[in-house]
Amino acid sequence: MEGLKWFKMFASTCLLIFSITIVMGLIFTRQTGLSQDSHPAVAFVVLWVMLIWLSFVEGGQASLVGLHPINSELYKDSHKVAYKATSNTNMGDNLDRYLMGRQFMVIFIVFLINRAGAPVAGAELWGLPKVVIDIFLVTGFAMILFTVMVGQLQSQINASLCMLDYLNDYANLFTLYTARAIEMTGLMHFSYLIQMVVGWLAGKPIESKEPPRSMGMNLFFWGRVLVSFAVLGFALAVTLSALFSGNTTMWEGVPEAVAVILFFVLMSVVGMLEGMQIAFFAVAKLTKEERGNHKCAQMTCDLLFKGKGMNLPGFMIGRQLCVVSCFFIISRVTTVSMKDGEGNLWGVSDGLQGLFDTGFLGAIITTILGSISWQLVASAFPIAFLSNPITYILLRICLFLEATGLCSGAWFLAKIDKKVRGFQRDEVYIGSADERRAKQMEDHASRLDLTAGHPRKLPLFADNVPDALRELLDKDPAVAAYIESLHKEAKASTNDEETGTVNEEAQD
Repeated sequence: MEGLKWFKMFASTCLLIFSITIVMGLIFTRQTGLSQDSHPAVAFVVLWVMLIWLSFVEGGQASLVGLHPINSELYKDSHKVAYKATSNTNMGDNLDRYLMGRQFMVIFIVFLINRAGAPVAGAELWGLPKVVIDIFLVTGFAMILFTVMVGQLQSQINASLCMLDYLNDYANLFTLYTARAIEMTGLMHFSYLIQMVVGWLAGKPIESKEPPRSMGMNLFFWGRVLVSFAVLGFALAVTLSALFSGNTTMWEGVPEAVAVILFFVLMSVVGMLEGMQIAFFAVAKLTKEERGNHKCAQMTCDLLFKGKGMNLPGFMIGRQLCVVSCFFIISRVTTVSMKDGEGNLWGVSDGLQGLFDTGFLGAIITTILGSISWQLVASAFPIAFLSNPITYILLRICLFLEATGLCSGAWFLAKIDKKVRGFQRDEVYIGSADERRAKQMEDHASRLDLTAGHPRKLPLFADNVPDALRELLDKDPAVAAYIESLHKEAKASTNDEETGTVNEEAQD
């Protein structure tokens, strides 16, 4: 098995190098959208800047969510930038606000990457055989591997193991403030209304960690919700109008009706994949009986948690591939591109048309309707979500993609990045959970919140890198002790609840 792992890593790295070469070739032969409209140098810079920034967005999330329950006084002096970042997200509901803004950043950045590096229709390169063109260019496979491994997985691997060192960087601090600024604009605020409705339907009203808002703050909040709703409606109107008139970057020859159907189908697939990770983590600690008796839910859980539970992190890798693939196609479907001689859509100004052409409106639609909404529903109704037969089918697809080893090259990139930047594991600085408890600086377990209306993503490195979990537990007693402590805390909490229920019944 060790030999197979190294073979997958080698083969995946070779595929990545080939994919990068192809993408660079397309850019400098003016066969991508941005290189055609501007200059190859502009497309090259935009592509690499967005990829690097995407890695900070992905890695920053893993670090900020993972450090949320940790007593920040432990690293106040050793990691001052990281301390400044977590001081922001640890206050009130700021982590949820960051995650809301961050979600839009990821989607919009991927849309820009697609604009800079994805091939235009009919692209050919260096006389490559048609089969290679079809696999790597027409399907977008080269861009998918490039984005997933360089921009996402490699940073998640290091950030989930070395949260403090990874976060102790001003680029991460800038990314945090940018995500907060995006959330503050109110563009995504319609999601909060969905959040409240979902909580109400689940019988679990959303509880804020902050004092009640004043009348003025309430007006400001609901005003942004209305603006967000208006922007979403406008984005849908523009996108559907462009789709029905054939004025998007969708591949030539695809009928308008098919493009519209594909848009909604892919949005639903992305939503399912976003919700599945929330539902899977929500039921991970439940007993088999508590997961319900629906056949699909039982089949899904049996597959997900069989053996030593390695299918859960395996799903996360396959899911990453699926989601990015869908994002690239949705980007093509929703990005407005007027045909020659047709002027601007609806006769708008060139400046507004330029905004349409960036894919900005598609990113708004995908963030609210294809991502956040589904996460909120899954967090409120995880069992019902698992009872959907499509969940089981998508789980199978994701596990198959992970088993191919297509993204194993991310391991190699992560090793290089870790060596160059000198990352060390968090235990070097703050010790294990038991050591922190012995110093009376234990973790704030109450912050590990995964309830209705909170679309939080768990940062465990095993979410992305399944092969290392078993080895790590065997080799590092501190990690094993930490996981065991979480299990004991969860068990003690359950016993306390049961004891309270028994006492109440006895009093009755």
